[in-house]
Amino acid sequence: MRLRVIIAAVLLLGFLCSCSNDDPAPIEPVLQDGVWTGTGEGRNGTILVRMTVEGHQITDIVVVSQSESSFAQDAINEMVARALRKQALMSVEVDAVSGATLTSTGVIDAVNMAIQAALGQDVGGKKVYHDGTCDIVVIGAGGAGLSAAVEAASHGDLRIIVLEKQGIIGGNTNYSTGGINAAGTEAQHAQGIDDTPDLFYDDTMRGGKQINIPSLVRSLADHSAETISWLSSLGADLSDVGLMGGSSVKRTHRPKGGTAIGPHLMKILKEASSKANIDIRTSNKVLGLLSDNGTVTGVNVKNADGSTYRLQAKAVVIATGGFGANLPMVTSYQPSLTGFATLNHPGATGDAFAWLEAVGGSTIQMEYIQIHPTAEADNHILITEAVRGNGAILVNHDGERFVNEMDTRDVVSAAILEQVKGEAFLVFDDAVRRSLASIETYANQHLMAEGTDAADLAAKTGLPSSTFTATLTQYASFQKAGIDEGFGRSSTQMTAALETPPYYAIRVKPAIHHTMGGIHVDADMHVLRSDDTPVPGLFAAGEVTGGIHGANRLGGNGVADIVINGKIAGNRAALLCQTY
Repeated sequence: MRLRVIIAAVLLLGFLCSCSNDDPAPIEPVLQDGVWTGTGEGRNGTILVRMTVEGHQITDIVVVSQSESSFAQDAINEMVARALRKQALMSVEVDAVSGATLTSTGVIDAVNMAIQAALGQDVGGKKVYHDGTCDIVVIGAGGAGLSAAVEAASHGDLRIIVLEKQGIIGGNTNYSTGGINAAGTEAQHAQGIDDTPDLFYDDTMRGGKQINIPSLVRSLADHSAETISWLSSLGADLSDVGLMGGSSVKRTHRPKGGTAIGPHLMKILKEASSKANIDIRTSNKVLGLLSDNGTVTGVNVKNADGSTYRLQAKAVVIATGGFGANLPMVTSYQPSLTGFATLNHPGATGDAFAWLEAVGGSTIQMEYIQIHPTAEADNHILITEAVRGNGAILVNHDGERFVNEMDTRDVVSAAILEQVKGEAFLVFDDAVRRSLASIETYANQHLMAEGTDAADLAAKTGLPSSTFTATLTQYASFQKAGIDEGFGRSSTQMTAALETPPYYAIRVKPAIHHTMGGIHVDADMHVLRSDDTPVPGLFAAGEVTGGIHGANRLGGNGVADIVINGKIAGNRAALLCQTY
């Protein structure tokens, strides 16, 4: 891929020195002629770009190598074109292509590195760290890890280091779309939604087949509203409230218009971490925990260059996420998932469980692994449950509905797997599309078939036109009557009649999504031994823990888990530090 565009010299205002009215005008940096390279981390690995500068102008940018999926090529082309037009360093918040944020970020970082090299800035590889001490080490820079770090930092002058083995922060939180569940919030009150922590607790226990640890679910529900307020105080927009499967009422909070929750929260938490001077070290892989007479005292870490160092700490928080990308590990606990695709990011490999065993920690409910019912069938892209929550239905290859689309994920997944080819079509109209901003990401990724009417969509997808049209007509009548005579979807869950063309369909099938089992913790996020006593100095939060979701996680509870319990872990770690 080559794009040749002559542009004006890049002005990097951020590098100009500040000056008073009496100071001489600063000298603008000049791009030096030559060929410069830069790298950035995309969704699937490193992106390498080569930039040519002639006459102090960028004349060419070439993506030399990348491992992104084929659907991301349009985003790469667009980002290169934007880079050639830019007059300053690129910004992911401004410039990311909707639907391909991680790919966009990787290209942006690679181009910025090349620009800095052309300006004579130091880009000489990752920093090498040496043995040291701090107050709190957080392992993992996803939603749980940064929530823990930001909360801990609010307790005073603590030195907090976050270690992330990947080249970028975010983990699975980067891919989260639906929202964060909470009960009794100001946003719910403003919209007339009657919800309580007790109802949240009951829904979660029922969704988890009543094998959840009650104290963990109680804590999740009781701390949910205050956590929404905390995120809002950091700048998060959680004003939109939607419905997810298994919830009795609307309690899934997300940005206005239904924008994806994950990238939004990571932006907010990253900014809060920066303001709190939290040291985030990417490409730093933890190899194990340090301990002294049963108390965890730090971590052993591998630098980006392969060298190792030790960090001594008063408290360690494990927030490494689940093991959904470690397919051998998944199938060792659930052989029935052999051959399934995964929706997890490449770093979700379950490294922490080996460290845990070495210090006497225990695990719980490891065999409970969730498959998400609606992964796009070819590219394995998660299609958020919020599409169904906003009105979409599922039909099989015969053009017929076959399940209550708002049942729990395990039930809907099992129903899809019983259909021809083990897949289905997620169908919705233009009213649903306009109600949820995250659907635009699927359009940008070319995942959606579109039809001017039901017959046209049937032709585009190979569905029998008469049956499919009859299905839509029948569903509209059910929706208007408020009674789903076919599969018992409640009137609250039938939010759209699906009568506003054009119509859309996404072919979906279940894929590995979430590992419900993990590290055994109490409600204060202390890591527990097999005898239920805590491992001193060690905490854990997020998907790496087990027992909260039981046999099945409800949509919206994953983000609730990482933020609520990440915050609790950070609070408890900070309080421990204050006892020294």
